[in-house]
Amino acid sequence: MILSPLAVVLLGLSAVEAALTYKGVDWSSVTVEEKAGVSYKTSNGNAQPLERILADSGVNTVRQRIWVNPSGGNYNLAYNIALAKRAKAAGLGVYLDLHYSDTWADPAHQSIPSGWPTAVDDLAWKLYNYTLDVANQFQSANVQPSIISIGNEITAGLLWPTGKTSSWGNIARLLHSASAGIKDSKLSPKPKIMIHLDNGWNWATQNNWYTNVLKQGTLLPSDFDMMGVSFYPFYSSSATLANLKTSLTNMGNAWGKELVVAETDWPVSCPSPSQAFPADARSIPYSAEGQSTWMKNVASVVAGVKGGVGLFYWEPAWVHNANLGSSCANNCMFANSGAALASMDVFKSI
Repeated sequence: MILSPLAVVLLGLSAVEAALTYKGVDWSSVTVEEKAGVSYKTSNGNAQPLERILADSGVNTVRQRIWVNPSGGNYNLAYNIALAKRAKAAGLGVYLDLHYSDTWADPAHQSIPSGWPTAVDDLAWKLYNYTLDVANQFQSANVQPSIISIGNEITAGLLWPTGKTSSWGNIARLLHSASAGIKDSKLSPKPKIMIHLDNGWNWATQNNWYTNVLKQGTLLPSDFDMMGVSFYPFYSSSATLANLKTSLTNMGNAWGKELVVAETDWPVSCPSPSQAFPADARSIPYSAEGQSTWMKNVASVVAGVKGGVGLFYWEPAWVHNANLGSSCANNCMFANSGAALASMDVFKSI
């Protein structure tokens, strides 16, 4: 069969779009929402468990954050094992996001869990054993995660003050211990180990961080398999798709790891953004259609770079926290009623 030039181009695009191994969402808050009375529905209004809606929409992996000893228990280990069992029963892979804190860990917050030591030797040992225990408990529950992230958005370090970026040697030591906890666990098969930073569009940030931590010699290249990044359009006008492509391309060439956009989202309502949106995204509407366009555009960047394997939408179903931490009013892929928006089907095409 002889294909027309247009058909060849379309086939090429399809190959790129289908190249992502991990197509997912963070669904950490589903149990919280269900306890608050949310009942999730398909776009046609049929009530179904969220995991079934996600799977039917093309999602193949769900991301879950784990806090060490949170007040009230939400997001702790038991919470996450129960949630992961639901995911596995629906045929979904699980990506564990270890925050190594009793609450949010991000570039502005990385507090050592209550009762953990602060001296680096003792802290590294505690971190190893905690990570080992989490991994072994998941194996005992017969849930084998596909990915485990050792820390969340650790651009400014982790387990402060011991692991701040003023102490690159401590960061390297702690991450090596965390990785060893996974490698020494009973998990079989072993998951991919990820390091996750924010501002994935900023090559200077990524280059500075990895160069500094790896030159310590303690964190080995073999200690991790993936580099994850957060990429949000509403925190900086410099967060262009072009800059993301440059950053990921350079990361892939420099370190040869698998690359994942671990967090992103797009608004359906944003009347008063605190920052100007990036120039190459300003034509995208604030709507479900805009969410689909954004995800396809980001997926195209990830799939088109060396090592690009995955894309995750952050908390699309957290309808009681619809702004998702941004200055936009609503970034969810579900309506307040719990019904899925049309944008959920984008995962079938990325």
